[in-house]
Amino acid sequence: MVPEPQPPAIPPHRQSRNWMDVLGLAFLLGLAVLPPVREVHKQLILLAIGVLQIIEGRLIERLPRHGRTYVMVLKILLAMVLLSHTGEVSINSSYYPIFYLPVVTAAVYFGPLGTLLWTLIASAAYCSYLYPALQEYQLTPAGVSELVIRILFFFLAAIIVNRFAVENRRQTQLYQNLAEQLAETNRLLEQAQAQARRSERLAALGQMSAGLAHEIRNPLGIIKGSAEMLNERVKNSEPLAAELAGYISTEVNRLSALVTRFLDFARPLHLELRPQSLPEVVDRALKAVAANWSGSPVHIERRYEENLPLVPLEENFCEQIFVNLAQNACEAMSENGGGTLRISIARARRDGRQGIEVRVADSGPGIPADLREQIFNPFVTTKKTGVGLGLSLVSRIVDEHHGAIELAGASKEASEPSTVPASQAWTPDRLGDRAPNKTPDKVPGKMPDKAPATTTDRKAVANTGSVPDLADASPDRIRAGAPESVPAIGRGACFVVFFPLAGPVAGSAAGGEVRESQPAVTL
Repeated sequence: MVPEPQPPAIPPHRQSRNWMDVLGLAFLLGLAVLPPVREVHKQLILLAIGVLQIIEGRLIERLPRHGRTYVMVLKILLAMVLLSHTGEVSINSSYYPIFYLPVVTAAVYFGPLGTLLWTLIASAAYCSYLYPALQEYQLTPAGVSELVIRILFFFLAAIIVNRFAVENRRQTQLYQNLAEQLAETNRLLEQAQAQARRSERLAALGQMSAGLAHEIRNPLGIIKGSAEMLNERVKNSEPLAAELAGYISTEVNRLSALVTRFLDFARPLHLELRPQSLPEVVDRALKAVAANWSGSPVHIERRYEENLPLVPLEENFCEQIFVNLAQNACEAMSENGGGTLRISIARARRDGRQGIEVRVADSGPGIPADLREQIFNPFVTTKKTGVGLGLSLVSRIVDEHHGAIELAGASKEASEPSTVPASQAWTPDRLGDRAPNKTPDKVPGKMPDKAPATTTDRKAVANTGSVPDLADASPDRIRAGAPESVPAIGRGACFVVFFPLAGPVAGSAAGGEVRESQPAVTL
């Protein structure tokens, strides 16, 4: 079998009969009515050549790897058979130009080397008729010259056609690359325009929120003070009035917390970027969420790439990003009885910038398609009691870090099964064993929805193995113990946060190892 040289690109194949096919059949019909007319084999061969020309594109499409080779072999064989039935001496047949058909076909489908190789094979097939002719005739010098001229014309035609075919493929590839570049540029432009419009909306809403918050907070302070004074005066004489005053004070506190959220959203951010370890910031955010979580069990899997460089960021605000994302994920999964939260951190490159990418994927119900484009806008939420400022504030903080955040849906890695050591599986009842006896450090702009969990609120439940702290876990300790399957992440949400590096990555290899068995815990 002749090796098949690969061309730079395969030209498009015809899907249906067009006018060129009809024109080719008309020329073959013209050959059919020329002498020898009554040669049946000649007519059948011309018919076979016409059919091959029509189905050639479909054959190559069905057999992309070897289809072109089969077409070349068939055309050379048909050309040889045609010469056998159209002349007393086959090599002197007037139909010898039929060999231009495989030569031109090779020039169109193959590169320069492939074209020369197939032209050589076609020329050898044509010259094969020289041996039986020499059994009865002598080869004169004029005959040698005529044979050489025909062979040289085969190669000349092949080179000229291949030159145009290669140039056509090059221009086609150039136009395709240009179209892809234009499409990418348009995408980036649309993304920049969307971010600019969102920034304008955020600025306007921030100013409006700040004004309303200040105007609302003053009356709330008066109402709360009056309610507390009323409660002090009537708590002994009129219990019902005292109870109502207590309700007023409680609701004022709730409204005050909401006003604080508005102020946090409107307050200008003054970031002091310092090199920080992003995995450590993420771990502190997870511990802050775990300390206040009392809902359904949530497994946490961490997959951190090793030897990650430091990232310039503002520690408190960056921690707030992952507190919000983790809290939202846990609340979403809690509606379905719990699930798996997977945090992965690795190097990434985006828009020509090197940085660190954090993926926060959960197995919750996901975000509806009609809200995916608006999820970072203010007052857009999937929660029944939510305000819709959390993700807007997260997006704003990420923008201040010159990073990017997007909703990518369920990640590819979410479908991979995971294994969690049984000794690392924490139950809600064991949270008190590792939770500190104080409220975790306050994260700017984050109002806890529920009171911190304490050890006295829960009953102890027996569990195999020790329960290490997040900060104390190491890969060696993680691999110990019998593995236990954890439900794989389903079609939940996956937020991708990108933080750019201040400069080129230094002090580490281009790609470090990924610690796939990070501490897996259960909230």
